Amino acid sequence: MLLSSRKARVVLWCCAALMLLVAPALRAQVTGLPHFTELYEKQGPAVVSIDVRQKARSHPMTGMSEDDPFYDFFRRFGMPPPQQRRGEPEGPQAMGSGFIISSDGYVVTNAHVIDKADDVKVKLADKNEYTATVVGFDRRTDVALLKINVDRPLPMVTIGDPEKLKVGEWVVAIGKPFGLENTMTAGIVSAKGRDLPQENLVPFIQTDTAINPGNSGGPLFNLKGEVVGINSLIYSRSGGFMGLSFAIPIDVAMNIVNQIKATGKVTRGRIGVVIQEVSKDTAEAFGLKSTAGALVNAVEKDGPADKAGVKPGDIILKADGRNVQNSSELPRIITVLRPGSKTTLTLWREGATKEVTVAIAESEDESGTTAGGPSSRGGVKPNPLGLVLSDLTAAQKRQLEIKDGVLVEDVRGRIRGNLQPGDVIIAVIQRGTMIEAKSASQLNGVFGKLDKKAAVTLQILRNGNYFFTTIRSAEE
Repeated sequence: MLLSSRKARVVLWCCAALMLLVAPALRAQVTGLPHFTELYEKQGPAVVSIDVRQKARSHPMTGMSEDDPFYDFFRRFGMPPPQQRRGEPEGPQAMGSGFIISSDGYVVTNAHVIDKADDVKVKLADKNEYTATVVGFDRRTDVALLKINVDRPLPMVTIGDPEKLKVGEWVVAIGKPFGLENTMTAGIVSAKGRDLPQENLVPFIQTDTAINPGNSGGPLFNLKGEVVGINSLIYSRSGGFMGLSFAIPIDVAMNIVNQIKATGKVTRGRIGVVIQEVSKDTAEAFGLKSTAGALVNAVEKDGPADKAGVKPGDIILKADGRNVQNSSELPRIITVLRPGSKTTLTLWREGATKEVTVAIAESEDESGTTAGGPSSRGGVKPNPLGLVLSDLTAAQKRQLEIKDGVLVEDVRGRIRGNLQPGDVIIAVIQRGTMIEAKSASQLNGVFGKLDKKAAVTLQILRNGNYFFTTIRSAEE
């Protein structure tokens, strides 16, 4: 017993000594962990919740409402949405997050949060709620600018520099996941400059911060409390968080916001080239030591690059003084340049570098930039049939391979017939005569002369297919 007691005392003394040695290291590790309390207290009041009221618009193939918070996540990653259950009420309440960028009430969020909205409400951290005006939005970069009218200065965020953000650095999101307001989640930067399908103008910040439906449009903070990104989308097979979240760098977003505030629209530069990646084999064939650059496949005839002397087979190494590491970086450099300005391209041609000066032209892409409200719905009066029509851009016409046509933005009235938002009206048949649809104002004039009970036959383009449909008002 005495021996056992002595052994026990020895063990206890050894344990105590070990704890004395280990404790400082443990304390150092604990104190080295990030502390988010102060960040939440200072930045939380500048984060807002956004509630959107919109008419139910079901996808024709899936039946799932496009207003469902989960729909956009399925759409963006090419996964089929689940079938909508019958009996679900129309007019769902979409939700998202945002943040205040100026004390007079300007709020930034995602374009997909407020797109096609009929009513947008912004709720502050102090529970005060305001009806927001959509100043403008840009679908291409998924950025929107709202304005609320207030009679007091509001707390606002500090804009950071995402270029200084490093992989492995801690970041924090504050938002409204699943309707739970002012929720904070934390993680690290997993990668930078991510290219995602159909999102080639945005070098996304990838994080493992928990982002769920309702977080869209909310801020991503660094540990200094600066906004470095806008939480935009996730990769998910279930609609919930799976460890892959993507944020729009705040410098990209603020470029869009500043243009909307200044001019009400977003303009993008273009030089008129078709490019591809430089593979290892291509680099060797062209005598390059690395795969950096963008290989020019084709040059638009009489376009800016053509006039500057750029040729197919050139490899663009630099644009506007910036290195082009891969082909996806070139559009990001060019699109932010002001149309009408000039820039210098450094080319690799026949084993040597060559510099050319290119005049930047204005892009006619399908950016979806709208000022004054989502799809201009709030400010556009529907025609007598309850249709909100808009003109197609030149880029949209090229994409649809049509000469003329008018887009159906919304169907507000009750009509009988096969017509839905997104359809393109090609022609109107009236008294046996086919009238080609040239503009929204032209068709509104035609529809304005019709008797309220009259039927009208339209030629429609939908998903690449042409068909005729006859519509009439269903109003009693």
